[in-house]
Amino acid sequence: MLTVNRLDLSDARILIAGAAEKAREIGVPMCIAIVDESGNLIAFERMDGGKITSVTIAQDKAFTAAAAKKATHDYNKVNVPGSLAFGIHTEVGGRISSVGGGLPVIVDGEVVGGIGLSSGTPQQDMDCAQAGIDHFETKRG
Repeated sequence: MLTVNRLDLSDARILIAGAAEKAREIGVPMCIAIVDESGNLIAFERMDGGKITSVTIAQDKAFTAAAAKKATHDYNKVNVPGSLAFGIHTEVGGRISSVGGGLPVIVDGEVVGGIGLSSGTPQQDMDCAQAGIDHFETKRG
């Protein structure tokens, strides 16, 4: 029997609040997805003005970060021709993202979920995702 630690809805709302605050600060309305440790959606927010295409992209970034236990930008570094990982983005029905903006949420060394953002540049998405995690860690403190 396994015991699984995962984010709950209140955790997801804290992550979204921190990410949305950063998005407002930089003036980029984002789509923000929070998933559990298996990559299943817990909560989602599309800020007014968030891109339509980013609804799916944010969820795929969060899925990748949680289920693969790896930041999406780490896949970006190896998803290049000649690399053994080239083409990873075609796996799992195309849900693996190699675009920056998806981060695993780690508590006590264990991945308990993921956060994914989309609508800005990859760096803006990454910064807002990190702001969500930073806010979460402060509130958990």
